[in-house]
Amino acid sequence: MKKAKSEAVEISKYISLFLRDYAPNHLTGSQHTLRSYETALTLYVGFLEEAGITPENFSAASFERPKIEEWLVWLAENRGCGPDTCNNRLASIRAFLKYMASRDVKYTDISIGAATIKLRKRKKRKVNGLSRNAVKTLMEEPDATTLMGIRDLTFMILLYATAIRLDEALSLQIKYVVLEGKACINVIGKGNKLRTLYLLPKAVSHLKQYIDLFHGQNPDPESYLFFSRVKGQRSKMTQAAIAKMVKKYAASGHEKNPGVPLNLHAHQFRHAKASHWMEDGMNIVQISFLLGHAQLQTTMIYLDITMGQEVKAMATLESENDKKVSAKWNKAGNSITSMCGLKKLSKQ
Repeated sequence: MKKAKSEAVEISKYISLFLRDYAPNHLTGSQHTLRSYETALTLYVGFLEEAGITPENFSAASFERPKIEEWLVWLAENRGCGPDTCNNRLASIRAFLKYMASRDVKYTDISIGAATIKLRKRKKRKVNGLSRNAVKTLMEEPDATTLMGIRDLTFMILLYATAIRLDEALSLQIKYVVLEGKACINVIGKGNKLRTLYLLPKAVSHLKQYIDLFHGQNPDPESYLFFSRVKGQRSKMTQAAIAKMVKKYAASGHEKNPGVPLNLHAHQFRHAKASHWMEDGMNIVQISFLLGHAQLQTTMIYLDITMGQEVKAMATLESENDKKVSAKWNKAGNSITSMCGLKKLSKQ
């Protein structure tokens, strides 16, 4: 087997040092962002290997602008990545090349070249805002003297208090609701990931009343918290039923407060709460966790954070102990992936 060129060994070492030392100690404390860097480099190296690049011909030329632009096309066409994801991956590659150029001026040109690549155009996903005042108006709409009014109010309070997704709320079973001691709900989100969301006293009070009225003193742990009146407690309420309910309260609330949108949908409670958390000074990493986002960049886009705000939002420090990770590059690796200490590119 031919030996890797010295430049290939050097770049591989830089990749490992960037991921294991520089990025966690000098760029970010967010594990989400660190994983994003590693994913981008794993995808890039995997792309190079598919294109026939080996340790013998791996060099600075592998990171020139035309090659990166070719990779972006590959991400879109072969990996099914959307514009937002492609732009996020490009940002990670730029960060690495900027780091490498700071260590050796001979890599400056490829760093500058990457910086001039245009971002992919993306459709603006704008969610209509729901002000605190509008939320207050909506909470006053259900008739709390009736069973259905109590159910509807409890549902809207839970959506806003926890910012969970609609399907997560409808999928909640009694066994995942804890109202004694440290009150919380255990939510199974996307990718079957479990996260715990703690509840404030107001939400706890309404949930206790609701469960007592709809589930009795000894509720079935397997019952859905919000169940179908037709099919029974072991069947979820439908999203269509929730949409109808929300629009009913939006119509009556809009007459009292024009700030309540007539085309209101349940997802707007989630977006509103996330925005209000940000206004209250909660850091972006906490918000990202509470929303159940796998990537911090998703939260940035979701909240429509500008580039200026992003710097402030990313200024979150985690335990210094999490940053002490040893380098994993391997000078004698028989592939670029193994040389850099990266994971093998997964097949789709």
